[in-house]
Amino acid sequence: MTPSRSTVAGSQLLAIDGLEVAMHVQGGGDALLLINGMARPLQSWEHLARELSARTIVSFDAPGVGDSRTPLLPVSIPRLAALATGVLDAAGLREADILGFSHGGAVAQQLARDEPGRVRRLVLVSTSCGLGATLGSQEAVLRSLAPPADGNPWPRADARGLLWHALAFSSWSSIPFLGTITAPTLVVCGRHDRVVPPANSRMLAERIPGATLVLMQGGHDLQRREQAGALAHIVEDFLGQGTCA
Repeated sequence: MTPSRSTVAGSQLLAIDGLEVAMHVQGGGDALLLINGMARPLQSWEHLARELSARTIVSFDAPGVGDSRTPLLPVSIPRLAALATGVLDAAGLREADILGFSHGGAVAQQLARDEPGRVRRLVLVSTSCGLGATLGSQEAVLRSLAPPADGNPWPRADARGLLWHALAFSSWSSIPFLGTITAPTLVVCGRHDRVVPPANSRMLAERIPGATLVLMQGGHDLQRREQAGALAHIVEDFLGQGTCA
């Protein structure tokens, strides 16, 4: 299905598979698709996108977040992965590097499984396998859903949108297919992540063939200003391995 589009406040509104989705494209160079964490809008990538200025950065608001309309019914992780493929189509990209953060890491895993030909390299940040994961602190999880207190506050996801995201993740697992992921994969997490404990990243790296694991200083939110530079450096080193001199 070919996405239709309109433009709103610097973003394009796409109609994909009956869903209205806001997409943003910036920069130039090799393409990197960023897939947001739970309840996080496009603005959550501000600091990392600035650090990755040598790349074409494609990002989008998942249904129920930011400028993307909340659907009447839940949207599963496989459908979100298909939506990400539609975003690549709308951006005119046959393939791209993919980076998924937290909830977006689940979508990125599913995308790598369902559309291996669209994924050059895969980066999984602060994420897990879904069902079967090592659980984090409930208090830390709730704190992670709040917009940042510093800088420009993000728009909150509406309550139903947040519920749909939680339902999608709680009913999904990548354990059955991790061994089939063929894209070169980097797994990154904070050593002190209390939302998605590092044991989850270790498990992903052990089960995905040839995956590389990097533990950074810090907690769950590696998107924040103070972590974005270090994360971008790690990501660029990994993605650059696929670039011919």
